[in-house]
Amino acid sequence: MLGLVLASVLLLLAAARLLLPFLWPDLGAFVAMTWTALRCRHRLAQHPPRTLLHRFQRRARQRPGRILLRWRDRELSYGDLEAWSNRAARVFRQRLRPRRGEPVAVLLPNGASYVWTWLALAKLGCPMACVNSNARGEALSAAVQAAGARSVIASEELSPVLEALPPPRPRIFYLSSEPPVPGAEALLGAIGAASPEPLELPHSASGGGDTALYIYTSGTTGLPKAAVVTEQKLLAAASLARVCGLRPRDVVYTTLPLYHAAGLMVGLGGCIEVGATCVLRSKFSATHFWDDCRRYNVTVIQYVGELLRYLCHTPQRPNDREHRVRLAVGNGLRGDVWKMFLDRFGPISIREFYGATEGNGGFINYTGKVGAVGRANMFLRFFAPFELIKYNVEKEEPVRDARGLCIPVGPGETGLLVTKITKTTPFHGYAGDSMKTEQKILRNVLVHGDAFFNSGDLLMMDHEKFLYFQDRVGDTFRWKGENVATTEVEAALAMVDFIQEVNVYGVAVPGCEGRCGMAAVRLKPGHSFDGQKLYSFVEDALPGYAAPRFLRVQDSLQTTATFKQCKSHLVTQGFDPDLIREPLFFRHSQAKAYVPLTPELHSRILDMALAL
Repeated sequence: MLGLVLASVLLLLAAARLLLPFLWPDLGAFVAMTWTALRCRHRLAQHPPRTLLHRFQRRARQRPGRILLRWRDRELSYGDLEAWSNRAARVFRQRLRPRRGEPVAVLLPNGASYVWTWLALAKLGCPMACVNSNARGEALSAAVQAAGARSVIASEELSPVLEALPPPRPRIFYLSSEPPVPGAEALLGAIGAASPEPLELPHSASGGGDTALYIYTSGTTGLPKAAVVTEQKLLAAASLARVCGLRPRDVVYTTLPLYHAAGLMVGLGGCIEVGATCVLRSKFSATHFWDDCRRYNVTVIQYVGELLRYLCHTPQRPNDREHRVRLAVGNGLRGDVWKMFLDRFGPISIREFYGATEGNGGFINYTGKVGAVGRANMFLRFFAPFELIKYNVEKEEPVRDARGLCIPVGPGETGLLVTKITKTTPFHGYAGDSMKTEQKILRNVLVHGDAFFNSGDLLMMDHEKFLYFQDRVGDTFRWKGENVATTEVEAALAMVDFIQEVNVYGVAVPGCEGRCGMAAVRLKPGHSFDGQKLYSFVEDALPGYAAPRFLRVQDSLQTTATFKQCKSHLVTQGFDPDLIREPLFFRHSQAKAYVPLTPELHSRILDMALAL
């Protein structure tokens, strides 16, 4: 009888595996993510709340000699960073005099000082506004004002930029031994002389709803916005690394800027959460990447998609596979680069995830399906509901039915990702800008009265429920009655043997509806542009409506610190040869080549004498 029952159970399990081939991975991911979420909530419900800072301090007490940070030739243990953050907190409290809960803007490059400054401010209960240290002028002023920061902590190299800020100007403190300009306030000497003993500070027991950080959006299409990151979200992001497979013995290599969520919250925060070691570099270098991995015995690397593409385009070396890297964690990796990376550098587990800093949901590709950002896990979807809805890229708005509700797309169709705003998946918005916060909320989506976070991203779900990133809203454009995804065109052009980098966007052409495709490219060193070869390739690789009509050759393509392509200035400049001094080309159907775009050709295009 027992044997019959056992046989029946095994038969049912086999049938379930046949009918639902991803049942066990889905169930495993559900258990891991649910346990992580419950664990975070439990920790933050304690008195006092057990935040990520609490985790750091506990490790500093229990294992003060364990190395947390490797920076250049220095090794800093938990005890070292505890002492430095205590010194800094003591000086910040005395000199900045911040109120608890008051944000402090920080403009520092990657380095040990960034880490202990963050920890020091957290000990004072002051959210750090992680301002991009490359921000200038209006973008810098807007970033500081958005968070409501009265004080700025910065590196001395930024003094010319900060001292030129228009009034009302915040108080500026430099992490330097001497004031970089007369009258400036320098803190490093006082920090070095301060006591490393812990401060006596009043505890706040309000828990996970407290603001921990302000992380700024990349600002690729406008001024950066200060996304509110709560203690709950910070702890969840740090726990993401654990879910992806990070372990205490791992050595994590990150070249991403700490003023962005991936570097600070997932990379460094993940190391604090599990007790791993973080190897930090000031900026990404394709030349030194693998040498650093070998030097520091790195086992986990952190990436954004373009970073791995740069590695794949470096000259091949005999020792390309001589490393200890077992896991890569990141986002934005295209399928073609994914395969290329594994073929060249060996069997590294890639954990691609999807999520926005300000978003209220996300995905993890826990199956390793090449090109996918995750799966529509039937278990997780119950607790974090999302939809892909029809979107009109020309009008830049969702398509609605006769009832005024949005229309979900089917498998294989591209749709706008929206995530339901609930008590368990809240949206906290942006600091100092209620209008921009409201603009990200989409109402009356599936039923009247509901509210969803508008991701601004277009995704596609296949018949196996795998999700694939397609494009950003605003990057996708409409031409010849068809939607053109810039990422699809970029992936195709990246296969051309003389093209190193490519950035695709749509430009307005007088007399034409929609936007016409244009590409800015950087050529590979030692290669020249071949208009006939490119024409033939595009003819075979892309549908006619997606083939770029205009092309611009640049010495370098402007990107953000996380390698997102900047398009807005390219769109504004268009394809006018009188305005653009770089080589311009036009896809000439009669010549069957990309030919130089002369002022005469430009005039004929504007007069609609040439077919596009």
